[in-house]
Amino acid sequence: MKRIAQVIHVLPDRLDEYRELHREVPQPVLDRLRRSHVANYSIHLLGDRLFAYFEYHGDDLAADLGAMTEDPATQEWWKLTAPCQRPVDEAGPGQWWADAEQVCLME
Repeated sequence: MKRIAQVIHVLPDRLDEYRELHREVPQPVLDRLRRSHVANYSIHLLGDRLFAYFEYHGDDLAADLGAMTEDPATQEWWKLTAPCQRPVDEAGPGQWWADAEQVCLME
């Protein structure tokens, strides 16, 4: 299992919209996450930053994330959520959600 944490900005004028969208994430989007071996997925908010955390239980993260990218339901979902976000300054070229470094773990 691999733990993944990511960060992105939420646009302050779109925060209410972002919250509303996440009150009922479409079931096909959640199903695709599960088929991509994603578990314990959560998003947290502090100021204008969203922090996502999930656990990956597969063998090929790149392939599973690619399957999500190709999924029509996920593409439609991202069309709704993307206008509410912008990458953080720390994001690499072409990166939307920036990966965060794990510096501590207590199990």
